[in-house]
Amino acid sequence: MASDHGNGRETAPNIVLVMADDMGYSDIGCYGSEIQTPTLDGLAADGQRFTQFYNCARCCPTRASLLTGQYPHKAGMGWMTAKDLGTQEYAGDLNDQCVTIPEVLSEQGYATYMSGKWHLTRSEYVAADASKHNWPLQRGFDRFYGTISGANNYFSPSDLTRGNDRLDPPEEGYYYTDAISDEAAQFVRDHDADQADDPFFLYVAYTAPHWPLNAKAEDIERYEAQYLAGWDDLRQARYERLIEEGIIDSAWPLSLGDSKDWADLDTETKEQMARKMAIYAAQVDAMDQGIGRLVDTLSETGQLDDTLFLFLSDNGGCAEGGPYGWDGPMGAEAEAGHDMTPISSYGRYWANLSNTPFRRYKHWVHEGGIATPLIAHWPNGIVSDSDLITDVGHVVDVMATCLDVAEATYPDHRNGTDIRPLDGTSLWPAFDGEGLDRKPLFWEHEANRAVRTDRWKLVSKGENGRWELYDMDADRTELDDRSAEFPDIVEDLGEQWEAFAERIGAYPLDGRTHHERMEETSEHLEH
Repeated sequence: MASDHGNGRETAPNIVLVMADDMGYSDIGCYGSEIQTPTLDGLAADGQRFTQFYNCARCCPTRASLLTGQYPHKAGMGWMTAKDLGTQEYAGDLNDQCVTIPEVLSEQGYATYMSGKWHLTRSEYVAADASKHNWPLQRGFDRFYGTISGANNYFSPSDLTRGNDRLDPPEEGYYYTDAISDEAAQFVRDHDADQADDPFFLYVAYTAPHWPLNAKAEDIERYEAQYLAGWDDLRQARYERLIEEGIIDSAWPLSLGDSKDWADLDTETKEQMARKMAIYAAQVDAMDQGIGRLVDTLSETGQLDDTLFLFLSDNGGCAEGGPYGWDGPMGAEAEAGHDMTPISSYGRYWANLSNTPFRRYKHWVHEGGIATPLIAHWPNGIVSDSDLITDVGHVVDVMATCLDVAEATYPDHRNGTDIRPLDGTSLWPAFDGEGLDRKPLFWEHEANRAVRTDRWKLVSKGENGRWELYDMDADRTELDDRSAEFPDIVEDLGEQWEAFAERIGAYPLDGRTHHERMEETSEHLEH
């Protein structure tokens, strides 16, 4: 299992992949935030931060791409698990033409563990007595603790599962973010006790800080006064810290604010909105605390230096709920049960802060929807002295990276079925300062489309949206549309996107909202 990248390792590293949910580009300290995230900041200080890393704009597509190394449509997850939209690319269920990271690494002698949110099988299969063909244990994991569905009450998740078995509702005092962290740490301890000679792959998929706004009182207290400063001042402060850190270029103007002036709000609204953001911050804080316990466990068992640790988010900050968000039970008030109606969320105005310095949000493929932090930490494997990696990367690259460091082979077929080719490329050369041989990257989600080269990005909003062209070297905040100036580039990149869409089955484009898709039948796509 020795590597050919020149670091002298003779054994395969452990791999820990940690994903936040609905967390914006600037929501952790080492990416400009005022939120306290000392664990992630420490990993970044001792490792590397990618400045131009991307996800797929939404939870299910990103998770499918992350675990399979394919664009989400190819894996069956062009949209969400909520519904089969009538084609294999939009089935809402991982297909058998893809393989997952744990399915491949288990063949290489890895133990495989998962703690947290799965959200890769259609909603009708979440029930305990339904088909489990796409539950974690059936897709390569040896052990699993978490939820099969998406968003859940943090104090009493509705479909808490261990292995293939549904668990009883948790007792008072339970908090899902803490449980995800503690179960992950226990997997590491058990592995050290029982299989210390084998490498492991651990996937930790938090629901934090996705709505609903559920956090522990002691975590909220740290932020109760902070957000009375308002989104305008806080957004400017994040922008300046990002520039100071060298994460963004000072030549890129801060994107236009997408919120009402904080000064124009009445006192009651300010207090309510400040509390919402305080709870959101507390959810991020609790996640960082839990990652700290996991990192401590890796250190105590002597495995931290020999572990490739990756942290990222599944999409940008979430504008769902409108400008001020939904007004359901918040904070510890939601501890009474697992009812998800009504839901609480922090809304578009705070999401605009989360996505500093970019514009738009989760769902869209402008930078606010798809830009994510990526922290890479691996003391025994990363040899470059550079702490900031400016190479363009994407979640589709994570599978290729895992296989590279594990010296595992991606299969041509599995269980008698041909496996579609990998779309990603290994990030390991970027870790070593060698740069990536980057092919163009593509997106499609709810008819929002984009293609990104090293310099140029072509992007469109909605089914009938026109193409916009941005020079990402000069204007990553997407304020100066150059499409009229460079029609030949628009035509070339547009043709590349069309060829991609035909190849992965993105057509017909379907720009309906989530509500509209759930109201209408899948026959819509056949007409």
